[in-house]
Amino acid sequence: MALVTGAGAETGRAIAMRLAAGGALVAVADIDLGAAEATVRAIEAEGGHAAAIGADVTRDEDVRRMIAFAGRDGGGPHVLVNNAGGWGQANYLEATPEQWSATLDLNLRAAMLATQLALEPMRAAGGGVVVNIASTAGLASEPYASPEYGAAKAGLIRFTTSLGDLRERMNVRVNCIVPDWIATDRAHGELERMTAAERREAGPLVPMADVAAAVAAFVHDDGLAGRVVVLRGGRPRRFLP
Repeated sequence: MALVTGAGAETGRAIAMRLAAGGALVAVADIDLGAAEATVRAIEAEGGHAAAIGADVTRDEDVRRMIAFAGRDGGGPHVLVNNAGGWGQANYLEATPEQWSATLDLNLRAAMLATQLALEPMRAAGGGVVVNIASTAGLASEPYASPEYGAAKAGLIRFTTSLGDLRERMNVRVNCIVPDWIATDRAHGELERMTAAERREAGPLVPMADVAAAVAAFVHDDGLAGRVVVLRGGRPRRFLP
């Protein structure tokens, strides 16, 4: 089974549908159970198979329940895509410690915990794949409006590369996708509020289908472990050294 977090809409839904189209039984996890169920219906309409679970990945008990749900056939998730993420309205300068801590929990700690809980079931089932969805916010060196989000995504990238030896130890590959601005509704809305010059500087958005395709490539390429791929709109995929 492939478990995708934050799969109730947009990028997560695109990933879940791509994996289902490839023959995977997909566990669709989202904080909004209704949205997760809508993704399941979309998958089933295309002839795929999926099951929905409501889970807040910032709650440890929900993450444990989610991993158990994906392994209820006795195996465990064979694929884990840590896609859930985002940031709040207040950034670090104005945010309370609780607000910026919540961003760190959502974008980094949740993925670390889900991965840790999935590793042994994956090993026992003969191996597996973890794909973390980061952001170019974690690669940049210029000032950034949401430092807590950038720090979390930078941590997610380094977390991934730190686990590159799990291929030999547990037959589990951990990989990371680092997309630039994805073509979500929020991104389109922010682009509309920009000046023409700002839009040119921002560059083209990354289609959600490109992120989903990169996930599928990691899932099916047994030769990749601990690798990080960068996606920028209108450019080919680029692996970090």
